[in-house]
Amino acid sequence: MNYNNILSEFNKGICTITINRPSKLNALNRETINELHQAFKAADEDKTTKVIIITGSGEKAFVAGADISEFADYSVAEGSDLASEGQALLFDFVANLSTPVIAAVNGFALGGGLELAMAAHFRIASDNAKMGLPEVSLGVIPGYGGTQRLPQLIGKGRAMEMIMTAGMIDAKTAQNYGLVNHVTSQEELMPLVEKTASKIMRNSSVAIAAAICAINAGFEEGENGFDAEVSSFGKCFGTADFKEGTTAFLEKRRADFPGE
Repeated sequence: MNYNNILSEFNKGICTITINRPSKLNALNRETINELHQAFKAADEDKTTKVIIITGSGEKAFVAGADISEFADYSVAEGSDLASEGQALLFDFVANLSTPVIAAVNGFALGGGLELAMAAHFRIASDNAKMGLPEVSLGVIPGYGGTQRLPQLIGKGRAMEMIMTAGMIDAKTAQNYGLVNHVTSQEELMPLVEKTASKIMRNSSVAIAAAICAINAGFEEGENGFDAEVSSFGKCFGTADFKEGTTAFLEKRRADFPGE
């Protein structure tokens, strides 16, 4: 499929989605959010896709925020619709995908950009990355899940400070906070992300999808994560991947998971 604002490439089980608006520092607008939804949906539905990587074009920015010019004159109702539609189409959608999503944060990840990175299942950053939620400096708050996911990842106090000050943190601080898993050079970012993806791909995609579901359940209001874990654990016993994994272990060979 042809896109105006993103690139989607598939190679050996990995789908790499690149936000490609370098003149706008890869800022998110409605069209880009819609295209990202389509690309993530297509990748997730393709059984040959084992891992999805999301990144930004160029060396300056992952996503430098939302395209403010698009919503500067919105009404209260339009602002609410912007947030609810965006969360449903992209941010919650990504967080709940059954295919693992890694954010390769290559530069500025601000506002909606950081919210997109946080919607991914985990993050790896280049050492020039800067992250923040500066929305209060514009008289608004994060609207794509930032007030919820940031405290989950780094704790309430640190999230309060980051959001209230509208400040940025560097990659090393983000790693110390637990916001990103690894920090590396700009040159080594994609090789490290792809190496991590290859480790994921050795394992059962069915079990990984079940693990994502169980982990997410623990952060959902009204959900019992332990109950979700028990249910998902039990269902694994009825899969071909479980049979292959346990058989391979007992036969002392590497498993060849069918993904079923």
